[in-house]
Amino acid sequence: MKTRTLGKTGFEVSEIGLGCWQLGNDFGPVEDKEAMSILQTAVAEGIQFFDTADVYGGGLSEERIGQWRKTLTKPPIIATKVGRHSELYPSGYSKSAVKKSLQASAQRLGVESIDLAQLHCVPREVLFAGDLLAWMEDLQKEGVIKHFGASVEMLDEAMFCCSHPELASLQILFNVFRQDATESLLPLAENNDVGIIVRLPLASGLLSGKMERDRIFSEHDHRSYNKDGDAFHVGETFNGIPFNTGVALVDELKEKLPKGQDILDVSLRWILDQPQVSSIIAGASRSSQVVRNAAASSLPPLDKDLHALLSEYYREKVKKHIRGGI
Repeated sequence: MKTRTLGKTGFEVSEIGLGCWQLGNDFGPVEDKEAMSILQTAVAEGIQFFDTADVYGGGLSEERIGQWRKTLTKPPIIATKVGRHSELYPSGYSKSAVKKSLQASAQRLGVESIDLAQLHCVPREVLFAGDLLAWMEDLQKEGVIKHFGASVEMLDEAMFCCSHPELASLQILFNVFRQDATESLLPLAENNDVGIIVRLPLASGLLSGKMERDRIFSEHDHRSYNKDGDAFHVGETFNGIPFNTGVALVDELKEKLPKGQDILDVSLRWILDQPQVSSIIAGASRSSQVVRNAAASSLPPLDKDLHALLSEYYREKVKKHIRGGI
């Protein structure tokens, strides 16, 4: 597993991290034993960066990570998020409330100071007001958090956050089916020493290449209840692309790939070929998926012809189907 520096934090993080939303049982039940196995497998595969949030399972994901962390002699870098808890979202933001929420996360994680705290897709008007970023800077100085970043849904939100002088990282939607950040955001992030953390690298599983149109998801899985943006931003599920359309687009792309190229490998490697990316946080509900995702770090870069094919396919075939803006 190769590592990269995460922006201003100076942390050396694994190119493939572990997204821990599923450890909150928000995609369906994950037993404690399986949750521990997923975390242990990640470390065994060289994964050193874990991303969670206070609202994943109402704190369950953080609690599980905190319990597991106690068993380690050398804990990895653990990032969490703040801003979507019902005491804050959508209009209860104050510095004291944010601090209280972060302190609760630290307690669940079993740490005195959080490695990286990220604003969690807060309302646009709240984000652009700027107070939240100023409060995060103050809480960093107080030692509640070591570093802060932002997880956002839209490119203009990312560009706004990237201009803050102390912002260490940005977590964005970025994948083969959502490429626009390459033109505007990534160069700015590199110039401002902001690490890029990629979430939904496989577009909610579409780019695994294993989805079929008749796939039925658990009622607890956001791919069921948010497929049309009924619960939160539509872009967080299947990249904002209608499911059946997404499956058809993936099937067509698979036929265009050079012989022997697997779409999951290509999708993860394409992201890693962007030098501004610090880590991909790929979710996994089984240990075998952790192993599969981690292998992308050892793959060779894609050649320029394949990069050109993927760029053209996105522009000509995919982009027009994305709902919710980019």
